[in-house]
Amino acid sequence: MADDWWRGAVIYQVYPRSFCDANGDGIGDLAGISEKLPYVADLGVDAVWISPFFTSPMKDFGYDVADYCGVDPLFGSLADFDRLLEDAHRLGLKVIIDQVYSHTSDAHPWFEESRSSRTNPKADWYVWADPKPDGTAPNNWLSVFGGPAWDWEPRRKQYYFHNFLKEQPDLNFHNNEVQTAVLDAARFWLDRGVDGFRMDVANFFCHDPQLRDNPPFPHPNPVKAYWLQRQVYNRSRPETLDFVARFRACLDRYAGAMAVAEIASDHPVATTAAYTDGPDRYHTAYSFVFLRQTSGVRHIRDSIEEMLAAAPGAWPSWAFSNHDVPRVVSRWGDGANVAPAERAAFAKCLIAVLTCLRGTVFLYQGEELGLPQAFVPFERLQDPESRRFWPAYHARDGARTPMPWRCDAPHGGFSVAEPWLPLDPAHLALAVDRQQDDAGSVLAFTRRFLSWRREQPALITGDIHFLHVDDAVLAFERRLDRRRLLCAFNLSAANARFTLNESVAAVHATGLPGSVEHGCGVMLPPFGGVIAAMD
Repeated sequence: MADDWWRGAVIYQVYPRSFCDANGDGIGDLAGISEKLPYVADLGVDAVWISPFFTSPMKDFGYDVADYCGVDPLFGSLADFDRLLEDAHRLGLKVIIDQVYSHTSDAHPWFEESRSSRTNPKADWYVWADPKPDGTAPNNWLSVFGGPAWDWEPRRKQYYFHNFLKEQPDLNFHNNEVQTAVLDAARFWLDRGVDGFRMDVANFFCHDPQLRDNPPFPHPNPVKAYWLQRQVYNRSRPETLDFVARFRACLDRYAGAMAVAEIASDHPVATTAAYTDGPDRYHTAYSFVFLRQTSGVRHIRDSIEEMLAAAPGAWPSWAFSNHDVPRVVSRWGDGANVAPAERAAFAKCLIAVLTCLRGTVFLYQGEELGLPQAFVPFERLQDPESRRFWPAYHARDGARTPMPWRCDAPHGGFSVAEPWLPLDPAHLALAVDRQQDDAGSVLAFTRRFLSWRREQPALITGDIHFLHVDDAVLAFERRLDRRRLLCAFNLSAANARFTLNESVAAVHATGLPGSVEHGCGVMLPPFGGVIAAMD
């Protein structure tokens, strides 16, 4: 594959704890991923993104790293990862892995040394600050996971900063030694043959050295106190881009290596543009612009057009679901009053929409099955964020429940033991073995559609131009050279019709319900779609 293999690629996200358990302890592992790689390859995707499997106390389930170059025994060994990488490459799949550089675990040796005194060699590797005269925290910064973003260390008689859990102290990226250390960790995995990285909270790396207070923000529904501040001084700092340039230079030494940044920002489109527009930036990035509650034709169209205007030369990435948000079939479907009987049609339409947009596509495990958000009772919740903000906000565990492989097997075929999170009984009817040979299933549609998409260069690297036809219809053209494809999707539960200004040359049989009459009249039933050649 070309060095720019990631442009227009479909990348399948695997959440290791919940994908497949090969050793029978109730937790998914690397050997389980290897076992299911043929299934992933058969979907027609180009790459797999594996969420953290590194050594960790698991306070935040792997996003609290205690050794950047070690595999946690829960998931297997370094040899297991090497076998996984070899198996994936043999199947034609690229592999990207998470890198969590904003913070480490408080059990990381770097932090254990840093917290021991103010004079040790790593004393400045984390963000430390003196208390105010009255003993309170240095400023008003808040943690994403609740409470102040500062915790007291009695040995140093100082506070340390943590954007997330108190067990996740933030690294000090104003220190070049820290930057060099994490670059060494990146090279460790690149030398093993990984094809790239997903950069966790990529705009959180630097903080304001003056530790200025964040200004208030009048959020209309502040489930979290964090939402009542504009995150001006604790994320999206301009100094972060200096590290991005160093990181990109490191990647460029490895043919075909890429990095996709996760952007969480008050201004997601502008921040995404800043982090991807130029040869010394990340190759691509995705934000939460489609991962929140807001949905609808206008939101999708306006967000992409804003991105194109902000950085026409940048390459975006898009995701509708991942391990941090409720599954899209429920998140958008509930808002659009999608009936349970219509969820399969809705899921197929969303797969088509996502994979026809201009950019790199991220498909979350189970999305190809049309899985809705799982119900997890409070007593089974594991995620610290879900427990902290229950019942108003308990999204993440419901998106992380085990993958249903076999409907009649114990625990859906995920494991022979009780899983770390319960399998939702509603997912069993959507298990892989139930959909495998059903030509009308979401799984079968996904496989056919992605296979067809691979033969459409305009959908992979072409430009995008939106048509303003109907509030219920998302319509756009993908253009490459002289090839033009009309893509029109009805995201509502009512019939939709519109008329084109010109006739189509041919309608592609994609498996979505929809038709073109008299060459220019487009008829779309609920959650239907038409993809037609215009050249």
